[in-house]
Amino acid sequence: MNLRALAAKVVFQVLEKGISLSVALPDQQRHLESGKDKALLAELSYGVMRHLPQLDKQVSDCISKPLKGKQRIVHQLLLVGCYQLYFTRIPSHAAISETAEACRQLKFEGMVKVVNGVLRNIQRQEKPLSTDNDTLAHNTPAWIIKRLKAAYPDNWQHVIEQSHQRPPMWLRNNQQSQTRDEYLTALTDANVEATAGSSNDAILLTSPRDVMQLPGFETGAASVQDGAAQWAATLLAPQGEERVLDACAAPGGKTCHLLELAPNIKLVAVDNDAKRLERVQQNLDRLSLEAELIHGDAANIDSWWQGDKFDRILLDAPCSATGVIRRHPDIKWLRKNNDIEELASLQSQIFDHCWQWLKPGGTLLYATCSILPQENKDQVSAFLQRTPDATLVPITQQANPSDIGWQILPGQENMDGFYYARLVKD
Repeated sequence: MNLRALAAKVVFQVLEKGISLSVALPDQQRHLESGKDKALLAELSYGVMRHLPQLDKQVSDCISKPLKGKQRIVHQLLLVGCYQLYFTRIPSHAAISETAEACRQLKFEGMVKVVNGVLRNIQRQEKPLSTDNDTLAHNTPAWIIKRLKAAYPDNWQHVIEQSHQRPPMWLRNNQQSQTRDEYLTALTDANVEATAGSSNDAILLTSPRDVMQLPGFETGAASVQDGAAQWAATLLAPQGEERVLDACAAPGGKTCHLLELAPNIKLVAVDNDAKRLERVQQNLDRLSLEAELIHGDAANIDSWWQGDKFDRILLDAPCSATGVIRRHPDIKWLRKNNDIEELASLQSQIFDHCWQWLKPGGTLLYATCSILPQENKDQVSAFLQRTPDATLVPITQQANPSDIGWQILPGQENMDGFYYARLVKD
């Protein structure tokens, strides 16, 4: 099937069905043979998500009446066509004719002239994309902008700007295989440009690469993991033969990192999504690591664990994922304003329950990939107020030692947005 038709299907699934881009895109990429075509499909799908309000305004202004019901996919196809005209080097005539052909393949023969006409109109007008309000200017929903203005009054625009950048590719060196310096040398020998990140195992590639081009990847020499996410295992700092719980573990990057740092720990990794737990097992297998995987709810540990309490707990809590929008631009359109209060409530339940399963003297690391205070410092502050045996331990990397936890903002040292707070049980 025509590549633009596949792109329209991806966009339709995200915007109309609420399916995440990371599920919808691979589902359509499997219809394509070449890596180049798969990359273009990703470019079109991600591009529409990044610039949705502006593209939507441009297309809507050129249609006499809104497309509804089954015809919504034609509207999504027009967004794909519009994205090509504004943001790719594809010649306009090719972009328009291929997009019109896609309309035929999607079985909307009667709409081919409409698609052709709308895109030719957009091309002829050469109108700059609208920036009439904050949502259009920043391609971000008004509710996210409002929350960011409240949280970061001095630099909210910079936070949004960084969230629209294309994300870099980070690797985590497996210190069970070689030192980071040795792996950096191996990368240089393979003509892959890279530099060391601020945490012990982090490596930043100058430009993204297919993992199969990376030396020793298949045999576990390294993993793909953002620089911010790599701080989790380092800050939890498991030792010796401790019993460690990785709550909400999928897809397992942090699970594996904990075992690379301390191979003798007794690690229990739990997640309430059985399908995503399979990913954890695949990651463990590639790295020849072992953990006890449990399909269960981190807010109800009693129902699946009758063993001893844990020396350390990594609570990578379910969150809005507002810190990783540069990797997942569909988050902007899949999340809703009232999700934040619901997530904060779930986070506090899991927080309280995990704390009961931590030994006295034990460490809990609370982590999210959010940049909203309601899920981060406010959450931890409320927990400390209601939990007399909890003490916050400052993290060295915090800019201000008196802050509640460490908030990493998108783009800081090229990392994703992340939050960490380390607590010890008295």
